[in-house]
Amino acid sequence: MKDLSYMRDEFEIAGLRRDDLDADPTKQFEKWFEDIERAGYRMPNAVTLATVGEDGQPAMRMVLLKQFDGHGFVFYTNYESAKAKDMAHNPKVALHFPWHDLERQVIIKGTVEKVSAAESVKYFLTRPHGSQIGAWVSNQSSPISSKQALMMKWEEMKRKFGEGEVPLPSFWGGYRVVPTSFEFWQGQKSRLHDRFLYKKGEDGAWVIERLQP
Repeated sequence: MKDLSYMRDEFEIAGLRRDDLDADPTKQFEKWFEDIERAGYRMPNAVTLATVGEDGQPAMRMVLLKQFDGHGFVFYTNYESAKAKDMAHNPKVALHFPWHDLERQVIIKGTVEKVSAAESVKYFLTRPHGSQIGAWVSNQSSPISSKQALMMKWEEMKRKFGEGEVPLPSFWGGYRVVPTSFEFWQGQKSRLHDRFLYKKGEDGAWVIERLQP
């Protein structure tokens, strides 16, 4: 057995008080996102997406957050991927942002819905040309015999589209996670972490609770 008990760290950058929090969890998320951007954190929009498959098995993978506002948090993927199949079966998902450099975590739970085709096209047109072609190449999550087979398909798609406009694949687009709760976690000394949960009250307004560490 590999013993990792010696790996310890003390959390002491900052605390988090109830008075520090914005009443709107999306605005609070935006404040923290701007903090992590200023800190120079690599890929601050990388987020773990958790889904549950038809067999009841949870699965996690990293996706890239591309937009967010009061309506939800948007990422893009292949609609025939393993994650898409999970979400078609069970639209309840969770997002986890592990911002270690500032000793913070954000956990968002919610339900997913597909964004409009217009939103997907608008985003797709901002992608680099190679990434646009890549969306056509990969039958995401399906087995393939070799990397060579994948690259042959890549070359085929490059010849097909050349340097011209690449259309949006019908099997590719965005999902919006519509939040039902947010948790903001700030590490503290002696593992007495500060945790605050936003959840919807009966009137639809956000209620904030402090959670025990």
